[in-house]
Amino acid sequence: MANYNQFTKTIELEQYGIKKAQVRYQLSPEELHNISIEKGQGVEASSGALAVNTGEFTGRSPQDRFIVEDNITKDKVWWGNINIPFSSDKFEKLYNKVTDYLSNKEVFVRDSYACADENYKLNIRVITEFPWSNQFAYNMFLRPTEEELLAFEPEWIVINAPGFLANPEEDGTRQHNFAILDFTRKIALIGGTGYTGEIKKGIFSALNFILPVYKETLPMHCSANVGKDGDTAIFFGLSGTGKTTLSADPNRRLIGDDEHGWTKENSIFNFEGGCYAKVINLSAENEPEIYNAIKPGAILENVILDSNGHVNFENTSITENTRVSYPIDFIDNILVPSIGKNPKNIFFLTADAFGVLPPISKLTPSQAAYHFISGYTAKVAGTEAGVVEPQPSFSACFGAPFMPLHPAKYAEMLSKKMTEAGVNVWLVNTGWTGGPYGVGTRMKLKYTRAMINAVLNGDLGLYTYDNYHIHSVFGVAQPRECPGVPTSVLSPRTTWNDDEAYYKTAFKLTNAFRENFKKFEAFASEEIRRGGPQRYTF
Repeated sequence: MANYNQFTKTIELEQYGIKKAQVRYQLSPEELHNISIEKGQGVEASSGALAVNTGEFTGRSPQDRFIVEDNITKDKVWWGNINIPFSSDKFEKLYNKVTDYLSNKEVFVRDSYACADENYKLNIRVITEFPWSNQFAYNMFLRPTEEELLAFEPEWIVINAPGFLANPEEDGTRQHNFAILDFTRKIALIGGTGYTGEIKKGIFSALNFILPVYKETLPMHCSANVGKDGDTAIFFGLSGTGKTTLSADPNRRLIGDDEHGWTKENSIFNFEGGCYAKVINLSAENEPEIYNAIKPGAILENVILDSNGHVNFENTSITENTRVSYPIDFIDNILVPSIGKNPKNIFFLTADAFGVLPPISKLTPSQAAYHFISGYTAKVAGTEAGVVEPQPSFSACFGAPFMPLHPAKYAEMLSKKMTEAGVNVWLVNTGWTGGPYGVGTRMKLKYTRAMINAVLNGDLGLYTYDNYHIHSVFGVAQPRECPGVPTSVLSPRTTWNDDEAYYKTAFKLTNAFRENFKKFEAFASEEIRRGGPQRYTF
């Protein structure tokens, strides 16, 4: 790794419209850590990590994410309430306002890149108002060597100005915060929010357009790891379903925890150089890899510290979305470089708060396509204003907010890749058992790990009637036995002890699936439509 304390290259920002700025280029994590503390923008936790508060926004704001509608995007982007169009003229004016705002200020600049595979490498220059935002970019993107930096030419620019507040009436935004992608100018413009996740998700969204349109490569919102024999496993899932936790396995090498590409050459590569893990209820016992990564160089977001700097991981007074970012090499067991072979197993993770989905089930190809397009998880009471009971939540391709193209495009690519690779696909419920949220309990992590290990070790047996039971509502194949898991846990109906209540709730969820899928029916084949659960009317 380059010694950035000794790095002497200088960067001028006038070419971007940022004038007379005091440019702090390629500072080390230690320098950025100390500057954040000196400015009163963070404190040091007892572990040595930097703890910051991201301010008004503690998560992404999907309704304030825009894409400039131009000749590149006009006929390709799936426009709607996920991909909201923004005019090129409005972008130009807003961009000039942001660069004027950053002029004459101290700004932090970092050159980095995305995509571990050299054939897909994307050079990125990140310009930030805050030092800790720049440290986040160091943690999350891939880090060039000093030799690479000397000849570095950025392809995309990220400009991050949390202190700049837009005027919606004048600027065309919904409110004062915004995250806008311009594929012609190759700029991700972020303002009015300090939530660092907008930085990485901006580049992820850009790659989700670039890779399938120009590179014949499937972008995926997933984690991935590899076994001792080189077998790759992929974990799709929305926030809170266990992507980061389950991929950080001491017996398997981590490829990455969130964003990957599946190439036409049949390899899996990580987009990132770091991990961004939720730390709600984190413990050394249950998630030692993540817990031990919280050390100098890591950034904790929106956590509560006691007077001695110890983190209270159970405290959600700021947000449920407490986070830590750290370079991937803070995890001991990683794959270098972050590139694996074709996967043998794919896991779709869902936190079913209704408690009706089996803890693990095997999917047919049509079911796999259906569940990928659906991208189901659930919201639980208390996570959002007005949510008083479990609510189904669907995010196409397990990452709709970051997918500029129609979900059918990604599903078509995934189905083709799965068929060619002969992949086994599994639906894993990391949510509730024994009843819905408020009645049942969260599935024990040790059981989920045991089920996934059984798949990876080949211990779930052949797909036969003797080994599997077809679920009467969802039509998926649930194993009758699994090493390390009580047999009763494998049958969600059994854990309820109330058949009528179970089936009533199960059909309530199936109807939600089918209602959500209506918007995709015109693009889905009859085979995929048959992969869904039964219809039921009370």
